[in-house]
Amino acid sequence: QVQLVESGGGLVQPGGSLRLSCAASGSIFTIYTMGWYRQAPGNQRELVAAITRSGATNYVDSVKGRFTISRDNAKNMVFLEMNSLKPEDTAVYHCNADLMSVGASRRNYWGQGTQVTVSS
Repeated sequence: QVQLVESGGGLVQPGGSLRLSCAASGSIFTIYTMGWYRQAPGNQRELVAAITRSGATNYVDSVKGRFTISRDNAKNMVFLEMNSLKPEDTAVYHCNADLMSVGASRRNYWGQGTQVTVSS
């Protein structure tokens, strides 16, 4: 069984920084694209940033220049460095991985999420 576990969320003041981490574990054969999504109360889940296995990235316009996504393929991890945080960044952040596990088909997996709250 594959699991994605996020860490690094918390409460931060506007203008502050946080670093989210996500570790994928289990019988993983290959991880393709990894990404971070967020969902605020009353809103739909939105893609924040994604990174391919080769390192190509894309970001939602609202976080460009403030957030940086990266990954460690050897450790099956993905990170999200968040700077200059704003109250509108408050949400539950979920890790996502498009991967193939041993003996199974390629599919998307989700983590449980980590709360990020930006408030003074």
